[in-house]
Amino acid sequence: QVQLVESGGGLVQAGGSLRLSCAASGSIFEIGAMGWFRQAPGKAPGKERDFVAGINWSDNTYYADSVKGRFTISRDKDKNTVYLQMDSLKPGDTAVYYCAAGASFATLTNYWGQGTQVTVSS
Repeated sequence: QVQLVESGGGLVQAGGSLRLSCAASGSIFEIGAMGWFRQAPGKAPGKERDFVAGINWSDNTYYADSVKGRFTISRDKDKNTVYLQMDSLKPGDTAVYYCAAGASFATLTNYWGQGTQVTVSS
């Protein structure tokens, strides 16, 4: 089993920045990729979380079109931690952000963190 713990959410004004962290523990050897998803307020129950960004252990990165150029995903191999630097935040970025992990991008949603709230005020 893999445990994921997020931190770094909060309230920020539009145009501001936040950095999210996700620390992995447990069966680290199972992980080959980590990423971030988000679920906006008011989204219907059962609706899928939206992909935001991902990184694999070859340091290939992928981003949703909506965050390209504003968000940057990175990782610290020694700390088993992935970061999401979010700049130029918009009110539309308001959501609960979830860390995810898996053996590859194809199985990125095998493990989930508990989520951290990001609120962007206009």
